[in-house]
Amino acid sequence: MTKPVLLISACLLGQPVRYDGASKGMHASWQQQLAARYTLLPFCPECAGGLPTPRPAAEIRGGHGANVLAGQATVRTASGDDVSAAFVSGARLALALAQQHGCTLAVLKANSPSCGNRHIYSGQFDGQLQAGAGVCAALLQQHGITVYNETELAQLL
Repeated sequence: MTKPVLLISACLLGQPVRYDGASKGMHASWQQQLAARYTLLPFCPECAGGLPTPRPAAEIRGGHGANVLAGQATVRTASGDDVSAAFVSGARLALALAQQHGCTLAVLKANSPSCGNRHIYSGQFDGQLQAGAGVCAALLQQHGITVYNETELAQLL
């Protein structure tokens, strides 16, 4: 029997694609358990959207991911550069890949302006979190894909 495909943030699998050039690899036992149950499909929407690694940190200003998708908020670096187009492009590529592989589930990096599924940073670069999803997580959710973060892995096993 074929395993279901799970879209997963590449940084959670140890790939150094985060804004700071690092990864946020999860514990090997979690990776093994997920790989035993799912075909893992790693993806970084920020890299896919054309942003380099490393890159300046970015946060959503004026709302959350769904607002960025609707053109009502922006994703900006601390210096004010608007990187919204790259975030939206990467999110669309993630959705296309997920749909191509029949994904109904995703595990994305918590609190990220792309991948956060429950919380994102405030947009003020003050370390404060606010309720809301990142751009990629919001787009996936709008299309019926259930998004978890790395603290919710037990729900998938």
